[in-house]
Amino acid sequence: MATDYDSGVGEVHAALSDERYWLARLARSGADEARLDAMTVGSDGGIDVVTTQVLRSDRLPSVVSQFHRGDLEIRREETWSPLQGPRADATVSGGIAGAPVSLAGTVELSGDDERCTLALRADVEVRVPLVGRKLENFIGNQLRELLVAEQRFTTAWIAGEC
Repeated sequence: MATDYDSGVGEVHAALSDERYWLARLARSGADEARLDAMTVGSDGGIDVVTTQVLRSDRLPSVVSQFHRGDLEIRREETWSPLQGPRADATVSGGIAGAPVSLAGTVELSGDDERCTLALRADVEVRVPLVGRKLENFIGNQLRELLVAEQRFTTAWIAGEC
């Protein structure tokens, strides 16, 4: 999956290194509860971020509530490299507390000073017999929507609209 930005790699990476950006992004995420659990920006410009988002059970689609009772607590970890010219890379991982669901992937942010692309490659695994594949497809579709929503937010943030 990929999304394009009308901003340069440095601008997007700078947003990712700003705690205020993460707090605002989480506040506008649509989750019932969202937390910035940890954030570290290294002296080299590398970024480590851990977030948790909670979706209340009454908002979950039936395909999800069939295999998981209660609220969904989604934990996400991103580890970004420092800028390396017009590029930065990240590893991402995630999971749902109390559910046999995991996500692991890589992100590449590349482009120039004017435009860039964020490309995500992720593997989603749902270890539930018979319905696992259906849930993996559902989560994959949700990831696509999330990528677009995060691109829109980041674009607005860089433009000073958030």
